[in-house]
Amino acid sequence: MKNEMELTFSSMSQNEAFARATVGAFVSQLDPTMDELTEIQTVVSEAVTNAIIHGYNSSPDHFITITCCLIDNVTFEVAIIDEGLGIEDIHQAQEPLYTSKPHLERSGMGFTIMESFMDGLDVQSTINEGTTVTMRKQLTTTKSVCH
Repeated sequence: MKNEMELTFSSMSQNEAFARATVGAFVSQLDPTMDELTEIQTVVSEAVTNAIIHGYNSSPDHFITITCCLIDNVTFEVAIIDEGLGIEDIHQAQEPLYTSKPHLERSGMGFTIMESFMDGLDVQSTINEGTTVTMRKQLTTTKSVCH
């Protein structure tokens, strides 16, 4: 059984906290551990920030969409979608410490954090069409919310 949510918001940096809180509230119905909740909120922050800074070059005139799905009360899946510039070399972008914007003092650890906190990471990107970052996590909860 699935429980799904979709959220679309302007690509403004102040909306990163809104996205983080909204996804956290959605996944909380499965009663995740504090560590799981923190990890999920952190990866959402990383992916949304990447979309704003890299996908849209910090332009607030665009939108980011987040879809979330709770599957069989144990699996959480989230996708962060932009229609921005796209990633030229996904493999290179996923290398630790790589950043395409070193002048902004970016750490280049976003994808590394996503990979380490989640059980699955998939990045699909097309130049000048956008990027979709999909992540999955098995939760340790035993709470049942879907009947």
